[in-house]
Amino acid sequence: MNLEMAWPYLALPVVAVVWHLWQRGRKERAHAHQLGEAVAAGLNEPPSLHPVVDPARCIGSGSCVKVCPEHALGMVNGKATLINASACIGHGACHAACPFDAISLVFGTEKRGVDIPLVRPNFETNIPGIFIAGELGGMGLIRKAAEQGRQAMEAVALRGRADGNDALDVVIVGAGPAGLSAGLSAIEKGLRYRIVEQESSLGGSIFHYPRQKVAMTAPVQLALVGQVKMHEISKESLLEFWHGVMLKFKLVIQFGERMESIVAEGDGFVVTTTRSQHRARSVLLAIGRRGTPRTLDVPGEELPKVAYRLVDPEQYAGQAVLVVGGGDSALEAAIALAGTAGTRVSLSYRSEAFSRVKGKNRDALARLQAEGRVEVLLSSQVRRITERSVFLQLADGSARELPNDELIVCAGGVLPTPLLKDIGIRFETKHGSA
Repeated sequence: MNLEMAWPYLALPVVAVVWHLWQRGRKERAHAHQLGEAVAAGLNEPPSLHPVVDPARCIGSGSCVKVCPEHALGMVNGKATLINASACIGHGACHAACPFDAISLVFGTEKRGVDIPLVRPNFETNIPGIFIAGELGGMGLIRKAAEQGRQAMEAVALRGRADGNDALDVVIVGAGPAGLSAGLSAIEKGLRYRIVEQESSLGGSIFHYPRQKVAMTAPVQLALVGQVKMHEISKESLLEFWHGVMLKFKLVIQFGERMESIVAEGDGFVVTTTRSQHRARSVLLAIGRRGTPRTLDVPGEELPKVAYRLVDPEQYAGQAVLVVGGGDSALEAAIALAGTAGTRVSLSYRSEAFSRVKGKNRDALARLQAEGRVEVLLSSQVRRITERSVFLQLADGSARELPNDELIVCAGGVLPTPLLKDIGIRFETKHGSA
């Protein structure tokens, strides 16, 4: 075959290679730009468990980038890089997908340490009878958190049962994967138990994931249920599964109860919540690292119309809604509400500018503000809430009354670390370590 006849066959692979390199370069430039925006906005510090890539092992296959549902990873200079750290939820799909074991999951960074409680192999803390499993103990992976809850309950059962008819064998604090798994194990072992959950629904941190977020990609072993295979499951499907388990096995969960203290009493503990007291031989803390929602501490905040997260924008259609906060969650809530028919949206923030937010959120809010679909009230603070209004104090000291049907506070959370340290639980600070 002469060169003239062979040319079409040689040209095809050359064109394919050139096209692949051009596409890869375009994506790398976009990822580098995204990383630059995150650094400029101060959003390059991951909040919790996150991947660290070993550049010596990474061959740039991009498999980790493809499986990350938060788009937190990207390719920069031919290597996988955490380009959207604030979005990373640490579920570990990237770690499992890397063919060369180049990714480690760690807590904290050189600049920001993360306090992790010290626990024994059986998940018992330095205080005998108090156990920790799941996200608080440093495990953000849903599958492993559920496994920890199951194993921790085995240790609780070995510790022995409570004396007296009015005492429980164990109080489980938190209705996330670790707490729900522990509850199933408690039923299996015939333990007297109770789950208390500060939220109004189960799911723990999963409940706060964005809609349709891929939350779990690996099988999990649950007491009474057996092995559950969950591949590429969405947040909604996972919550539906847990709800079905709760109903089928009649899990005893008391919602809307926030733990306030744990005090040793005899050979057990008294767990005080916002609603009652529970005496128990053992306590399993299966709470997340999001903490308790930060409140405004103003008159009227106890009204039913006040919420601390946006679940479904459609439920606010046709109403006057005020969002309070200046982070990405507040901006994203206001943006989502503005897309709902007939909703009148205002956003109040105590500072004079939005600093630590993603550029795309700042731009989207500015566009909606220019279109008159969101009223932005900077340098303002909520002072009082009533059934039909909310009263703000403005920068010049004057007051303003806004008609209001619903109020959503997006002011972050108060971590449980100080409470646990007061109990006597020991912690270690992780600076970029597993």
